[in-house]
This record gives sequence, C-alpha cells and structure tokens, in this order.
Amino acid sequence: MKFPLMRNNILREDLDAIIEYLKQDDPILTHGANVRAFEAEWSAWLGVKHSVFVSSGASANLLTMAILKIAHPEGGEVIVPPLTWVSDIASVLQNGFEPVFADIDPHTLSMDTAQVLAQLTAKTRAVFLTHAQGFDGLTDELISELKQRNIPLIEDVCESHGATHGGKKLGGFGWISNFSFYYAHHMSTIEGGMICTNDAEVYQQARMLRSHGMVREANDTAVREAYQSANPELNPDFIFAYPAYNVRPTEIGGIMGRSQLKRLDRNVQRRTANLLRFLKQIDPAKYRRDFKLEGSSNYAFNLILKNADDDLVERLMQKMRGSGVEFRRGSAGGGNQIRQPYLKGIVPDGHHRLFPATEHVHFYGFYIGNFPDLSDEEVDALCAILNSV
Repeated sequence: MKFPLMRNNILREDLDAIIEYLKQDDPILTHGANVRAFEAEWSAWLGVKHSVFVSSGASANLLTMAILKIAHPEGGEVIVPPLTWVSDIASVLQNGFEPVFADIDPHTLSMDTAQVLAQLTAKTRAVFLTHAQGFDGLTDELISELKQRNIPLIEDVCESHGATHGGKKLGGFGWISNFSFYYAHHMSTIEGGMICTNDAEVYQQARMLRSHGMVREANDTAVREAYQSANPELNPDFIFAYPAYNVRPTEIGGIMGRSQLKRLDRNVQRRTANLLRFLKQIDPAKYRRDFKLEGSSNYAFNLILKNADDDLVERLMQKMRGSGVEFRRGSAGGGNQIRQPYLKGIVPDGHHRLFPATEHVHFYGFYIGNFPDLSDEEVDALCAILNSV
C-alpha cells in the first residue's frame, strides 16, 4: 500500500525500552510501576488530577458508562453522535441507558451544539461527545448550558490527542474523558486506553471497576476501610464492590506509553502541518475544505465531497484503490451508526434519515492516512491523485 492509514507508529526506541525491561531476572508483566508512572505522566500532560490506564479505548468507554450507571441505576438517556466508533454507543446500551442521537456539525464532524441542546430532557443523564478525527467538538455554549443544567459532559478523545479548545487540551473539560492508544491513533501502546477525571470518587470507582470491582484496587485508604468496616465477615483482600470487569493493562503498555508520550506534542504539530498542506491543495470544487481548524490535532485527512455525487464517489474510490491509497469510507466507524445491525429494534426504522449531515459523510466522506513521517512530497502526490478524478 503506497499510502497506508498509518506507518511507523511504533519506533525502535519504544521497542528498546521494552526489551531493556524484559532483560530483568523477574520482570513484572501485569500492571505495576510503569503503568502507575504512565498514568501520572499522562495526567500531568493532559492537566487533570487522575488517570486510569485500561486495556483499550473501548474499555474506557465501558467503564465510564458503568460509572454513570452507579450514579443512575434507574437508567435514562445519553446523548450520542451517529458518527462515532461502535463502542461509544455499545457501552451506553450495555449499561442499560438509551442512546439519543444528535446530528453532527459538518465543520467539526462532532455533534452540533444546537442539535444536542434540542435533545436534552429530564431523562438526560449525560452528553457523550466524540471529538471526531482530531477536531475540537466543543463550543462555549454547550459547556455553559450543560453546566447550568448540571448534566455531565463525557468526552471521547480517542481520535484527538492534543487537540484544544480555547487553548486547553480536550479531555480536561468533561466529568470524565476517554482516550485510545490503538496502533492507528496519535500514540500507541499496541492496545490500550485511558480514563481521565478530576473527580476523586470517579477515580476510585474506575480503579476498582478495572479489576473485577476489587476494593483493594482503590488507593484511597478511607474507601478501603469503609468497605472493610461494612463487611467484617469478608477477607479484606477479596471484597468486590461492583459486578465489574477485568480490563487491566500490562507493564509493556505502560513502558510504551511513557516512551511515546515524549514525542506526542511534536507528532501533533507535524500532523497539523500535513493537514494544512493537504487542505490547501485539494480541489475546492470537488472537496470540502471548510473545517474548523483551530485547536485541531488531525487524526486523518478528511476527504468529503462538496456535493452528493454518486458517479464522482465511485470514480474516486476506483482511483484511490488503483493508486494504492488506503481509505475508510464513511469516516469514523463506518459512517452512520444508526444504520448498523446492532441498533435494529432499538431505534425506529428509517431513523438514520433524520441525520442528513451524518448521512452525507456516510456516502460521500472518507478518511485517508496522516502520520508524522508522511513527507511533503507524499502529501503533494496524494493530492494530485485525488484532484485527477
């Protein structure tokens, strides 16, 4: 593949750090000192008080909704985007909440603020906003309105490491935020994810939920003592507060995360420079270039047809395949999630038609690989291919 979605996201220096660790006589391989150090370093980088490293971004989504369920055992509604990864919506369903969809803003590919506010009801338990493809999906109006109504904001920043809103990193605005360190993302721990929060209670809950709900995983002495006092007949090492999960990370992931974090800011800068070069050159008669770029930490080149054109989109896909350009049609997660089989019987038939901005991306939108070692010459060649259609 001449133009892959990702290239060289794990470097020799990352592997050397792991190898050096494994040379020890008896290295700890499950989560230990390097995991704890990575969590602390990530919190400092993001500007939050607490971070919990887990096995994937999807695991971060799952535990976040489990924490929301602790607060609202009666269930309720969670506002979600139709353009996102499956685990965002699946985690809502898995914890007994009802997903309520809000269409996207074409300039950010994240939920449109007016659409979100229109969906808020007395049953709304949270707004689960995906910062799609490296764009800043927040508005001051949304932040202010949710705060006034006391509705938690949950940020999915899995595709947008280092993006900012008003100069502050995304993931530091919500009640909870989630990150992914999958291979194709801004940085990688092979698999892995992070739950971030400034809420001390959420932090303890996430630590316990990560490891079977075991109380001993809480690092707050008062939390452990409260459970032990309430359950004197139980072995204090085996008190399970919640019917939880095992989504623990490995030390190898912690080592790799610490290594990759050192170059994350530099990589974000390069990705942004690549995006600006790409948007400057693609044909504005065919493709949209009016994205909100302020604060962006581009995840992938977004190629969205300006107008619905079935003939052009077929020729474009044929050209990309023939030229070795790897792409994903429909952008994040395969386009409009409301069309997916797992939502049959949960949303009404034809519900997807109520989201025209997402529908346009579903049929006429793509993303193409952008990564730090992509050269200017490669960006230029890619644009020439796309413009030749």
